[in-house]
Amino acid sequence: MNGTIDGFSYGLVTPVAAYVMACVGSALGLRCVVRTVHHEPGWRLGWLALGASALGCGIWTMHFIAMTGFSVAETSITYDVPMTVLSLVVAIVMVSAGVLIVGHRGATRAALTVGGSITGLGVAMMHYLGMFAMQLNGDLRYNAFTVTLSVVIALVAATAALWAAVSVQGLLRTLGASLVMGLAVTGMHYTGMAAVSVHLHNGMQEAVGGQEGTSLLLPMLLGPIIFLILAAAIVMFDPVLILGDGEWNKSAERRSKVVARGNRMPVRVSGIESSPAPMAPGGRQADGWSSSAPQRPAADERAAHYSDAGAGDSYGPRYEAE
Repeated sequence: MNGTIDGFSYGLVTPVAAYVMACVGSALGLRCVVRTVHHEPGWRLGWLALGASALGCGIWTMHFIAMTGFSVAETSITYDVPMTVLSLVVAIVMVSAGVLIVGHRGATRAALTVGGSITGLGVAMMHYLGMFAMQLNGDLRYNAFTVTLSVVIALVAATAALWAAVSVQGLLRTLGASLVMGLAVTGMHYTGMAAVSVHLHNGMQEAVGGQEGTSLLLPMLLGPIIFLILAAAIVMFDPVLILGDGEWNKSAERRSKVVARGNRMPVRVSGIESSPAPMAPGGRQADGWSSSAPQRPAADERAAHYSDAGAGDSYGPRYEAE
């Protein structure tokens, strides 16, 4: 007997939440790849690793948020913990491999083909490992054509996302690409779920072993969600991603010019060997020498020095004569 499957036990809450998490992970992953491909400053390998981890966590989180809305009316569903954790590891490792290939090789046809294939297969493997972790009073059966279609969607979505990461510049365009990527990944998940049918065992029995979906999945989702929040903070506060490489270089040049104008370089007088002395207030160095070209004394100092009968006359020539 086939079981009655409901993939939307909580209505639109789970698919919308799953789509949002897929978009968040895709946006963070794409922005990190853009950071390494189009902007030079920074630690290249670190940004690629951060982007791949964010993308893998986002896809895994999307999958298991959607799975909380999956139920079979005639039996309860539990999950095998090691297999569930393995699906997360596979997602991160496979996505990281694809992102690193494209991040280092660029938007060449070979790099996109290999990187997109690895990433897409990683997404598909994560999905079906997560399905294999389900334990219930029955057997899961799959429609071969629909499974193949879901894998093709994963491959095309992954390749398109990597192409967008290395080819599309600008925050708005990257966000648009992440929306498309999130839609493709979520569509791949529900296409794969449409391939599933449940053949129940004799009678209505409870699933043996594992943990119930909500008691296992919700606590496990906290770790990836916290990681995505931290990754978002790093991306949001990176000046190069906010301003762009050109604007960041311009602001750096402006800062260097301001610093250069604020520092007066000492003038070396011929015949005097000295090292630069610390600056004192008023633009004079601690050894009594001016840090710039010699200046004439102030007017009140000259008047006091030349206080005689001709003090009322112009003393400029007298000062120059002496």
